[in-house]
Amino acid sequence: MTTTVAGFVGVTGSAGVKAGVADLSLVHATGAATSAAVFTRSRFAGPSVRVSREADTSGLRAVVVVSGNANVATGEQGLADARELQAWAAGRAGCSPQQVLVASTGVIGVRYPLETMRERLAEVPAVGPVDLGSVARAIMTTDTRPKVASRRVGAATVVGIAKGVGMIEPDMATMLSFVYTDAEVGATELDAMFRRVVDRTYNAVSVDTDTSTSDTAAVLASGAAGPVDPAALEAALLEVGTELVRMIASDGEGASTLIEVRVTGARDDAQAKLVGKSVVSSPLVKTAVHGADPNWGRVAMAVGKCESETDIHQEDVRIAFGGLETYPTLPTPERRAELEAYLANDTVVIEVDLGIADGAFTVYGCDLTEGYIRINADYTT
Repeated sequence: MTTTVAGFVGVTGSAGVKAGVADLSLVHATGAATSAAVFTRSRFAGPSVRVSREADTSGLRAVVVVSGNANVATGEQGLADARELQAWAAGRAGCSPQQVLVASTGVIGVRYPLETMRERLAEVPAVGPVDLGSVARAIMTTDTRPKVASRRVGAATVVGIAKGVGMIEPDMATMLSFVYTDAEVGATELDAMFRRVVDRTYNAVSVDTDTSTSDTAAVLASGAAGPVDPAALEAALLEVGTELVRMIASDGEGASTLIEVRVTGARDDAQAKLVGKSVVSSPLVKTAVHGADPNWGRVAMAVGKCESETDIHQEDVRIAFGGLETYPTLPTPERRAELEAYLANDTVVIEVDLGIADGAFTVYGCDLTEGYIRINADYTT
């Protein structure tokens, strides 16, 4: 898999936040670039999000990330700390601070260890050819593995990285995800296509219904490979984003099963998305999948609690697991055994057809396990 993109250099290193592992990454374009970015809508958005919103999100040159500390709810000093990190990255990248996106992830309510960080940042090696796989590892917190996906578009390359396994129910963005391409594309066109992709990918994943204070997704295009077909570029971005969200969902904290909910027959795509999120976010559905229990009634419950959708009628709805129908044709004992065997797989597809029109949407999530509880019960202790 390709993990380098023409026109970008970078470095990973230690900022002194996490012991013994890289917790800092800087990737930047060697020349002018176009970009687009979306951010969390949380009312507790952190200083990194605040300074990044103020940046030139259509002409970003660099992305700097600190993992292990979210720098959220840290007041004016936290904002000043984020600006200092932004200025350091701008100096390394040879650009304006307004062309630097800043992201932080980790514990909320704790300031950066700034004195230590200043010493460590001064020791970070010079930028050079960058392996985005290494960057993906440096931005991890409770992730069990780095998340990288790539595609080719004509002469151009698209590489995306992401982190995120918990506090995931995005609203406008995702945990942290950065996509780099050497395709040449205008900023306005890139922004429009990226927002369409975000809606179908990063906004279609839910681990635990909790929206992060630090969610950020961005794409940067160096233009080094020249122009490509816009439709093909958007298709590649969609494929990369979809692969990343499947990695995020399957790596959900404590997860053992990726859940994919495909809703069809809806009034429109928005209704399909609403119903899909209701199903994939249900703790009862999640625990049933974890126990390989074909309790389709929990799926029916999750559809039914969308009470504002008055054009959903139970007699028109079809529910299936991996193509094995459970409603309205109820499972026989033999079918139940098939369902139990199917639910023991590491990926489970739940299909819901609403029988209204042709709206469709697919969402992604994971099962709920004892591991999720343990990880989050002990997170700061």
